[in-house]
Amino acid sequence: MRPVYLDNNATTRVDPEVVRAMLPFFTDQFGNPSSMHGFSAPVGAAMSRARSQLAALIGAELDREIIFTSGGTESDNAAILSALEVMPGRTEIVTSAVEHPAVLTLCAHLEKTRGVKVHTIPVDRRGRLDLDAYRTALTPQVAIVSIMWANNETGTIFPVAELADLAKEVGALFHTDAVQAVGRLPMELKSTAIDMLSLSGHKLHGPKGIGALYVRRGVAFCSLIKGGHQEHDRRAGTENTPGIVGLGMAAELASKFMDDETRRVKSLRDRLEGGILQHIPNSFVAGDPLERLPNTSTIAFQDIQGDAILLLLDRVRIACSSGSACTSGLLEPSHVLRAMKISCATVRFSFGRHNGEADVDRVLEVVPAIVERLRGPDRRSEDRQPGQCLDGARTGRHS
Repeated sequence: MRPVYLDNNATTRVDPEVVRAMLPFFTDQFGNPSSMHGFSAPVGAAMSRARSQLAALIGAELDREIIFTSGGTESDNAAILSALEVMPGRTEIVTSAVEHPAVLTLCAHLEKTRGVKVHTIPVDRRGRLDLDAYRTALTPQVAIVSIMWANNETGTIFPVAELADLAKEVGALFHTDAVQAVGRLPMELKSTAIDMLSLSGHKLHGPKGIGALYVRRGVAFCSLIKGGHQEHDRRAGTENTPGIVGLGMAAELASKFMDDETRRVKSLRDRLEGGILQHIPNSFVAGDPLERLPNTSTIAFQDIQGDAILLLLDRVRIACSSGSACTSGLLEPSHVLRAMKISCATVRFSFGRHNGEADVDRVLEVVPAIVERLRGPDRRSEDRQPGQCLDGARTGRHS
């Protein structure tokens, strides 16, 4: 069976052009960009080019607004912790109930250890933010608002430009985790009030272990990692130059292909959804039907136990993920689906640059039979019994 990979919100295949761009920086161009000799000069120039490529993708005003990090989690942590340092007297954070754990876990830690008050804004059944609750939470005590640009499980897009404007009215900083949005949605940050933005290379066909934090010009910033003077004194440590070069090339390719890819993957997504909803009763698409990432489809199937569907798809070499709740309690339910009050099994299909019509055909060929099998009265011994979880079953909640 030909494998089908539809888990691009978890990670993407590195583009061959990105690999080619990176290879020289493992071999001939190995110099430390901070050194004062000829080996460092081409490496430093390549880093500057990567900074420009990334700034162009997100519509930053200046290359210097880009700080290279190890990925989205570090960028999220750096943004929030910096805001608490540079906004003395402000001890509150506003975030949403459906943020990535990189934000929610840190907020819970700060609440427990430093007495920070965290306002967690709820969402409705479509995953849309409660704007009235958001406005109520904004007070002069808020140091930072951290709301994601697009949700990793449902693809629901949040109105971050509007949310940033509201945060400015009370003098708070605004940060957005845009890990799922960068490279998939057009951005022009210089025309918004967004102060900080996190991104990760492996979500846009770049390498793992590299990301960036955008910090708007004029915004005070306190570095998370102390040490040397790299990244203009904002992130210490010898730079991951192959990763930085790879991220830059991934950003350039995303800029080049975004319009065409958006139309193509949206067509694949819509065809997949139409086929599943037509042939499988009691199923529905989770998330905002209009304001949603073009590549993301999370489909809920009623009357199915937890992640059994994910395991059976894996057996036929279809890779996707799930945010479903497990009724046995042995696997922690998805906090996103709990916030949306969805309790049935879900499967997230997320498309990328290397997917095509054949992938959709394969899914539509096998999913109806799998759902029918799981809903049937007679289950084979290897399938989950009511109220039980499959041993070793993966939650699939990659993000």
